[in-house]
Amino acid sequence: MENKFYMYGAIGAAALGAFLMIIDQSFIGLFGGILAGLGAIFSVLLMKYGYIIMPLITKQASITSYTNGAYEIPPSQDVIIKKIDDEYYASCFLGMKIYESSTEKSIDQNMMYNEYFERAISNMKYVTKISYLIYVEDISKKRKNLETKKAEAQLRLGREREKAEPDVLKIERYEREIAALNHEIDKMIRGEKPMGIIAYCMTSSKGVSRESAIAEAKAQARELKTLLSNALNVEVDQLTADEMLKCFEWERFFPSSGQDIESKMV
Repeated sequence: MENKFYMYGAIGAAALGAFLMIIDQSFIGLFGGILAGLGAIFSVLLMKYGYIIMPLITKQASITSYTNGAYEIPPSQDVIIKKIDDEYYASCFLGMKIYESSTEKSIDQNMMYNEYFERAISNMKYVTKISYLIYVEDISKKRKNLETKKAEAQLRLGREREKAEPDVLKIERYEREIAALNHEIDKMIRGEKPMGIIAYCMTSSKGVSRESAIAEAKAQARELKTLLSNALNVEVDQLTADEMLKCFEWERFFPSSGQDIESKMV
C-alpha cells in the first residue's frame, strides 16, 4: 500500500480546511481550520514516518493489501505472501546500515571482517539473499544531508548521555555513526566523490497455511537480524510498508541511476 496515496489525501483535507476557513468565519470556518491543521500534521507525519504509521493503521483496521494481484501484504505490512499450488510462501526484508567501507579499513581489519562474514554465512540454516545497491551520489545534496544527519545523531547521543541510566550500546552506535558521518564529510572536503550503498537482506519460507509461512519467515528474520548485526557489526532492522515494498520491487527492477535511488528514498 502506497503511503503517498494517504499523504496526498491528507494534503487535500488540509487544502479543503483552509478553503472553508477563508470563506466562512463561523463554525464552518473553525471546523475548516481544525481540518487544515490535522491534515497538514498528518501529511508531514506520513512523509517522514509513514513506514511506522501505516503498519499501525492497517493492523488496527485489519486491512490486507495486494500488489499486482499475485502477492498479499497482511495488515502488519512486514511480510509479503504468495500462494503457489497448495503452499504459501512468505518473505521478510531486513535493512542493513553500513557505516564503514572496506577501502577505509586496513588489510588486517578486512581479513577479520571477511572471517566474521564467513562465520555468519556458515551459521545460516536456510537460503538467504543479501543485496547491495552501489551508486555515485549527488554531491550538491550529499553534504547538506550529511550535516543534518550528523546534527540529529549528536542530539540523540547527547540525550542518551544525559539519562540517569544511559544505554552503553546505543551510545556506542551513535558515536560510530557520528564518526562515519565526519569521515564522509572530510572526504567530500578533499574532493572525493561520495558513494552510496543500500544493503538489504531477504529471507523466505513456505508452509501449508498462510499463518505457518508467516510465522516461520518472521522467526528467520529475527534470527538473521541478531546474526548479521553481531557478526558484521552493522545495524539491522526489519523493513515494513513502503521500505519493504521498495526492496521487493528492486528484486525485479532496480533504479538505473543514483538520482533515481535518491528520489525513491525520500
